[in-house]
Amino acid sequence: MQRNKQLHEFLLNRAAQLTEEWYESLDKTGSGVYASTDPHVIRNLKAQNFEFHQHLCKIFVMEKEAFFKEFDEWVIEIGRDPEHLNTPTHLIMREFLRVREQYMGFIKEYVDSLSSSPSQELIDVWKYAVIEAIDVVMTRVVEEKTNHLNERIEEQQQTINDLSSPLIDLPEGKALLPLVGDIDSDRASAILENTLEGCTTKKVDHLFIDLSGVYLVDTLVAQQIFQLINGLKLIGVTTTLSGLRPEIAQTAVQLGIDFGGINITSNLAGAISMGTN
Repeated sequence: MQRNKQLHEFLLNRAAQLTEEWYESLDKTGSGVYASTDPHVIRNLKAQNFEFHQHLCKIFVMEKEAFFKEFDEWVIEIGRDPEHLNTPTHLIMREFLRVREQYMGFIKEYVDSLSSSPSQELIDVWKYAVIEAIDVVMTRVVEEKTNHLNERIEEQQQTINDLSSPLIDLPEGKALLPLVGDIDSDRASAILENTLEGCTTKKVDHLFIDLSGVYLVDTLVAQQIFQLINGLKLIGVTTTLSGLRPEIAQTAVQLGIDFGGINITSNLAGAISMGTN
């Protein structure tokens, strides 16, 4: 049985010592939060470590399910902490493993302080409880950090997609969509969604799509561009294409895409001139 109030008190009373010894032995030559010389960051790091010890020693007085549920708030804080997000994951894992070794030493110290030695089997139960708890918390922190970073990457990608398909207002219900650079399937999907929504919001009735800055598309992207044109037609928007490069036109022809009913000009100036006539 891992329950032991006396061991819990023993470790809790040494939480501050654990934190100070951990920080003093910390390799501060690396990168991220552990290498920081900012006093505020250092104070916060120590406070986070101290709080970790306050939680961890409760493994000896709480049921596992309740123990890990209570620990989750700390896990989320660390996994989303800006300083830890900028710290290599392997360094974070290294520190969890070092703390685990600290606890093995303190359990030995606790056993040595007892008047009668407990069985080795019981000592192993206590050690295993600490090892399991730290491993679970370490895994959860890494997962939370990874998930949060992935969310940030997705948000940044969405922002990039939004900025890469700007809908420029022109007079008399007209607008311009200049496309530049390579268009992959994700960007093509964003262009389709943003343009249809933008034309509806801005009450656009004629959209000029300039492709002169697009040099490479695959067959899926070519289909999505023409799906955009069909979608615009369904919401009552007339479309004029300009700058259609030969390779894009060739891809469209190979796909059997019908150019009928689509206004096409060789350049943007011609497209706008056509639209004002």
